[in-house]
Amino acid sequence: MNQRIDELLEKYWEAETSLAEEQELKGLLQSSEGYEDEKVLFSGLSELFAEEPTIKTPSRAIPIRSRNWINWAASVAILLGSVWGWTVYEQKQAEQQAYMEVMQAFALIKTNLAKGQEEMTPMNDLKYLNTTNQLFGKAILK
Repeated sequence: MNQRIDELLEKYWEAETSLAEEQELKGLLQSSEGYEDEKVLFSGLSELFAEEPTIKTPSRAIPIRSRNWINWAASVAILLGSVWGWTVYEQKQAEQQAYMEVMQAFALIKTNLAKGQEEMTPMNDLKYLNTTNQLFGKAILK
């Protein structure tokens, strides 16, 4: 019998026993002599499992008036968070719109600048003339 208890205890400490083997081990420990530490362990575990939990749920622990206040506070927090989020979204949209308008203005400036440079092409030919007489084709009288 002691050999079977030793085998079951070894399996128990290795976490390899089934529920049936644990029940067998408890029965063998109760009917045998020795193994006092193991007997105390299994009897303590049995007592622990027999106890009812005494933990209260939050709904019972908090009075109804406090729960109502918490509900209102949560609602206000959600509302304020939503308003803040919407404000940030609107600001980003306004920034995007302003950016697009500036880019359109730059495109218009670029287009008009290109037109102006095309019209300046004939003037570029005149910059190589040295004098007013060359410009107007008149000879200087001496």
